[in-house]
Amino acid sequence: MKLVSMGKSKEEKYINKRKRKAFRERLCFYICRIFPIKNNLISVCTFEGKGGFGCNAKPLVEKLHEINDECQFVWFVNDMNKQFPDYIKKVPNTLWSRAYWLSKSKVWIDNYRKPLGTCKRKKQYYININHYTIAIKSTGLLRGKGFSKMAYLVSKNDSDMIDDLVIDSNWCEQCFDKALVYEGTYLKTGAPRCDVLYGDRSDLKTKFYEKHSLPKYAKVVMFAPTFREEAKNGVRSVYSEIWSIDFKRLIDNLEKKFGGEWYVCIRVHPQLAPTFREYKNPEVQNRLIDESQADDMYEILAAMDAYITDYSSACFEAGFAHIPVFIYADDIQKYAQDRGALMWNIASEPRHNVGNNKKFTPKMDVKIPFPIASDNEQLEEDIMEFRQDEYDDRLDIFHEKMGLVFNGNASEKLAEIILKILCDT
Repeated sequence: MKLVSMGKSKEEKYINKRKRKAFRERLCFYICRIFPIKNNLISVCTFEGKGGFGCNAKPLVEKLHEINDECQFVWFVNDMNKQFPDYIKKVPNTLWSRAYWLSKSKVWIDNYRKPLGTCKRKKQYYININHYTIAIKSTGLLRGKGFSKMAYLVSKNDSDMIDDLVIDSNWCEQCFDKALVYEGTYLKTGAPRCDVLYGDRSDLKTKFYEKHSLPKYAKVVMFAPTFREEAKNGVRSVYSEIWSIDFKRLIDNLEKKFGGEWYVCIRVHPQLAPTFREYKNPEVQNRLIDESQADDMYEILAAMDAYITDYSSACFEAGFAHIPVFIYADDIQKYAQDRGALMWNIASEPRHNVGNNKKFTPKMDVKIPFPIASDNEQLEEDIMEFRQDEYDDRLDIFHEKMGLVFNGNASEKLAEIILKILCDT
């Protein structure tokens, strides 16, 4: 009992410390209200400043600039070396910088959440474009004890400021109602970053091939594992993220099944990207392409011939374009336990017949459309048994049951909403 009390006391002390810091930061925002709101100014941030010109913000900002080049943009970054188009002003993601630019901006665009202490003014519009939609991992309140009191406070502060939250499906509307500390309205337009996955993707494929000097007969699979701290033996590193998958066997199987000369495009979590450069595999080194540092994953994904992940929500987005997807999750039971339940019953149901977790989405009755392997033998089996026509049918049923919105014009729809808000002032 003493240990529990000590633990709670420590947490409460930390929370109180954060609240005091938030109070001081809120004062900075009030001070910056001496500056008037600039009606054509839009502030943008991705992944709490860690992101660059990518995710849902990139195509949305591009569309806004295309339609109305009088829009002005500031983009908060932790790394001022990030590259942006000339029409975007990058600014440091520091307290006074945020307080100044956010206080002056008519519109806020973010794919994550604002720091505790951030406060919005009247007549400002905050659209949250989120960084995930349909997902495998449980998030927010659905994580149970994994969602800390501090996380709740930060989420609550952010959610109370949001005017509209972007989603892409009925599934999201049902799930987010339970997962998020948010009681506002949804914009069911689809995710802007997925616009590049719609329709003809040949130009993006050509761009990727030219960048990496790939032969025309080459084919590429993206491998994008989710970062999981201390998922194996108490140690997390890039090696434990990818080591159990046999790249040589994977390439051989893909070539045997689909023909061509296959390459593996590695997209590890940004936190692991610097470490991945140390990885060496002489058997297939000349077939590995590292795209972990790229800000925009989705232009790369659009060029892929297949996609492999463990728990990344991008599997569903690759499926939007009917790109073959294979789940390779070698620690399902532990991950489900660590995460505090998953959105799909991958830890308890047969790997080719996994349904949605009805505790979280009770109105849904749908099967995950991808095969799920936990070792190299199962992955080989899934590749060899893959049939595109059967896969297409499964995806069509899945998308219909999920109530998916995917038509390639999410950026345009959202840009029109934002521009109307700018014009109405």
